[in-house]
Amino acid sequence: MTNRGSVQHFLIPEAGNMPNNTALPLILYKGVVEFGDEEPEKVLQDLIASHQWGNGWVVESIYHFHHFHSCAHEVVAFARGKGTIQFGGPDGPIVEVEAGDAAVIPAGVGHKRLDDAPGFSVVGAYPPDQKLEDVCVISEEDIAKARSENADADGCAIRLFGKDERGALRARIAGTALPPTDPLLGLDGPVMSLWR
Repeated sequence: MTNRGSVQHFLIPEAGNMPNNTALPLILYKGVVEFGDEEPEKVLQDLIASHQWGNGWVVESIYHFHHFHSCAHEVVAFARGKGTIQFGGPDGPIVEVEAGDAAVIPAGVGHKRLDDAPGFSVVGAYPPDQKLEDVCVISEEDIAKARSENADADGCAIRLFGKDERGALRARIAGTALPPTDPLLGLDGPVMSLWR
């Protein structure tokens, strides 16, 4: 069951090699979903799919290196446990999340899990006609971590963008289509008011 919980949003500027997104804020939902006696992952998958977000997945973590996606917005909803996530690169905001929370991450915004607390479960998805094509990193160290965490699974390309590619990268991020609905609250959700 969804409820309004609380919603925070952060407009995260470019920082070093992390492009972030200066047009669309990161949206953090606290306590937006209650699971009752139902399986949390299924509740989240069904909810997100009902709002037309797809190409979903369920994993036990978020990558432990700074990364972003250049051509897809992403929802990450937390089904079990607690975690510490940093958004926007090494100097970005650090957020504590727990089961029932979620984040909508605009294309280009960096994210990384900072802790290793056990029992964490994450459900993710993308707007219609978007899929994860790349896992972009900001350093050679992050490439090594990406390879060790198998970040190129399912055909994703691990990419380190050079300075000469920044203009094309920014254009690709800016050209990522806006979703037709909020993945958690549909037409009444903050994606509709904050991203339009």
